[in-house]
Amino acid sequence: MLAPLLGSKGSENVLIFITARGEGYARELSQFFSMDISTVQNQLDKLELGGILVSHTKGRTRIYTFNPRYPFLKELKQLLEKALSFYPEEEREKLVMNRRRPRRRGKVL
Repeated sequence: MLAPLLGSKGSENVLIFITARGEGYARELSQFFSMDISTVQNQLDKLELGGILVSHTKGRTRIYTFNPRYPFLKELKQLLEKALSFYPEEEREKLVMNRRRPRRRGKVL
């Protein structure tokens, strides 16, 4: 939907994911969208170089979030949230559902 504006489907996926969850890392993004990890890493590097995203490390994982100092952050987030509202309901629910804790042993799926 925003790929023509943002330059590629990969950058749209990265920004939509981080809008929905607040943060993300390369492997998580590549598994969610079934994309090659190098493509995701290139997009994350490009967006970080452009000042849209910032990263920090947690252990050995590099976590990406929006740069609070980006001058157009408010407008960008509004655009991405509007685009997210046009996504299919099932995909939106999967994007928002953020499971990071392990499941209890023996708990059914």
